[in-house]
Amino acid sequence: MLRSALLSAARSPMLRSAAEHSALARPVVNRFVAGTDLDRALTVARELAADRLVSVDYLGENTEDRAQADAATEVYLALLDRLGAGGLADRVEVSIKLSALGQALPGEGAALATDNAARICARAEAVGTTVTVDMEDHTTTDTTLDTVRALRGDWPGTGAVLQAYLRRTEADCAALAGPGSRVRLCKGAYDEPASVAFRERAEVDESYRRCLRVLMGGQGYPMVATHDPALIEHASALAAQTGRLPDRFEFQMLYGVRPDAQRDLAAAGHRVRVYLPYGSAWFPYFMRRLGERPANVMFFLRSVTSRH
Repeated sequence: MLRSALLSAARSPMLRSAAEHSALARPVVNRFVAGTDLDRALTVARELAADRLVSVDYLGENTEDRAQADAATEVYLALLDRLGAGGLADRVEVSIKLSALGQALPGEGAALATDNAARICARAEAVGTTVTVDMEDHTTTDTTLDTVRALRGDWPGTGAVLQAYLRRTEADCAALAGPGSRVRLCKGAYDEPASVAFRERAEVDESYRRCLRVLMGGQGYPMVATHDPALIEHASALAAQTGRLPDRFEFQMLYGVRPDAQRDLAAAGHRVRVYLPYGSAWFPYFMRRLGERPANVMFFLRSVTSRH
């Protein structure tokens, strides 16, 4: 119930406006979001890149007109130029949400988002890095995977994201486990109906294991996005069973979540990539992080109450 309430709040324009203009929330949000401007994000990315890999996400989703979609695209182009100029492109990629690039706009949405994503992929290739296309709620899964397939025609290194809590995902993993295919497997952070998604934690965990088995047994490059110690151990065991060396898969974790575990995995010789969001439109992302894990809610409440 708490998770559903938090995810419902994430969709509230009134709550979003109040939170994003609140001075009180900012210090708490800073645990999960690397500031609101590009300079700060690049500073954090450089610090993380000393021992880990990074995927930078410019926060924003569900754009309402073409101008917003084009503006988001320009931000990514500028971000990529800065990564190239700053010598970070070999360790830092970008993650994009198609809804931020216009996917949901009437009529032209899918084509517009694909065109904008293509511009970003072309710039990423020019500076020497890659792009991963984030997955959003289940109503966009087919359209998003269509876009990924289209982008891979010119940029085969484009990453896809699959969510283990969706009932369809094991089949999607099999379809995307081909040579060179970069696939980020996460649990999923949206409030989906039982008709399309597993709702119980044990079911989601078991689905994650099944999906991971498919990816590890395939010919692609699995990106294991989880903070769960049991699943991390399971992934390491599967990699050993399938003969995968440490350079043939990676672990991914969110900025601000289990940073000590991130450093420990990197020190042990694993590839670890940190998902690093930045920007002023942080509210939906932050609420989904609270909804994923009750400990995040307690951290937030303690931080707020300690400031009174």
